[in-house]
Amino acid sequence: MAETILIVDFGSQVTQLIARRLRELKIYCEIHPFNKVNQTLISNVAPKGIILSGGPDSLTQAASPRADEAIFASGLPILGICYGHQLLCQALGGVVESGLEREFGRAALTISDANCTLLDNMPSNSQIWMSHGDRVSKLPDGFVTIAISENAPYAAIADESRRYYGVQFHPEVAHSLHGITLLENFAHKIAGCKKIWDMANFREQMIAKIQKQAGEAGTVICGLSGGVDSSVAAILVHQAIGDRLTCIFVDHGLLRAGEAEQVVALFKEHYAINLIHCDEKTRFMGALQGKTDPEEKRKIIGKLFIDVFQEQATNIGESEFLGARFLVQGTLYPDVIESAPVYGPSQVIKSHHNVGGLPEKMNLKLIEPLRDLFKDEVRALGLTLGLPEAMIARHPFPGPGLAIRIPGEVTAEKCDLLRKIDTIYLNEIKKAGLYDEIWQAFAVLLPVRAVGVMGDARSYEYAASLRAVTSQDGMTADIYPFKPEFLAHLGTKIVNEVKGVNRILYDITSKPPGTIEWE
Repeated sequence: MAETILIVDFGSQVTQLIARRLRELKIYCEIHPFNKVNQTLISNVAPKGIILSGGPDSLTQAASPRADEAIFASGLPILGICYGHQLLCQALGGVVESGLEREFGRAALTISDANCTLLDNMPSNSQIWMSHGDRVSKLPDGFVTIAISENAPYAAIADESRRYYGVQFHPEVAHSLHGITLLENFAHKIAGCKKIWDMANFREQMIAKIQKQAGEAGTVICGLSGGVDSSVAAILVHQAIGDRLTCIFVDHGLLRAGEAEQVVALFKEHYAINLIHCDEKTRFMGALQGKTDPEEKRKIIGKLFIDVFQEQATNIGESEFLGARFLVQGTLYPDVIESAPVYGPSQVIKSHHNVGGLPEKMNLKLIEPLRDLFKDEVRALGLTLGLPEAMIARHPFPGPGLAIRIPGEVTAEKCDLLRKIDTIYLNEIKKAGLYDEIWQAFAVLLPVRAVGVMGDARSYEYAASLRAVTSQDGMTADIYPFKPEFLAHLGTKIVNEVKGVNRILYDITSKPPGTIEWE
């Protein structure tokens, strides 16, 4: 692509959000780790501008990541974000020090130079999102302040003669209300990138990439859960290699009600894709017996998935191509960034069964065509692939299934109980016409029992928590503001219709500080 922005990753949890925002603007970009960006890479990528991401490190420490000199020697426009802003200043002769007051969360940005191109079409005062302890205390020569916040006197800076810019806040997150305007100003007005990228481009690029990776012969298997992610991945790969794809659907006993029947009907009957249905309930539930640690549960499930896939893979194919060599997974970017560093030194939040939960050694090589996408981008891709809109709009469902919605030990009895609660909850949301307003809604069966009074008799049964959030990309989320009477109705209906639960709670925790799932 001739119209490229190069994003240099220093380990921020939200680096991929920068790419996502640029893709929303129809601008192509590539992310590369800071320690891989040199003159050769810059020449090969041939970007029109460079963005330095945020990161978890402190420039007051000698071992913290630095930018390659080739970045500054390129003569290209540069935008530094948070850590990248501080790094830009320090590399050019400024000073970075530990701040007396940290800034985390929402802050107010006041523009002091409205003539700067970076701030075109932005209001003089707007909400931004901060996440820093260090700050710039002295600007390099040639820079001027173009915006401030309460605790950041150099919240945005510019050296327009060299087309160098820095912002202490994160314009890429949704909480920075006009951040996408700032990114558009840099990529389009300053770097001169044309708006030519879209999901159809991604589809064609990824099909070509899959064909190259999978080669011209041999079988590829896809771990199919029936959710949006794995379904889109399966259809995309099927369009790339046709009948060489075989989907393996593992029923691990941790699915939603009716999930197995829906998956088989859709893929085997509607799409006519090769499908193997593995009933592994006993195997998974046995392995989870007595396990309570969420990381251990995720890793057990991840390993068992791979065991099943590898067992099935040995018997797939014909003649000299017997045995599959590749495994397709519907891994998304939020899964990756929470599980393990992708480009830079980001922090691990939790293992996802298909990322941090995978065994170190596998006989299958991974094909993960959605690895750099967010959920809403996957939905957009699914529509271009022709998947039914009703399927695309389904709420996310984790690969480990109900195992991470049952804190503590997982049993078949608890799964059955949670399925009943979850079905009532989602049906009532749909009846109220709220399903499409909510990013994700589900129930959690708590590892505690509560005393209640039912029919004038004492009860001692499980408590359950309901969760519903709104989000754009799953990286941040707010609680959905149900009306109190709707929650009261839900509580009454669930307790009346599900024997074994007598107390219903509503989770009012945003992300951060919580994650969307409980485990």
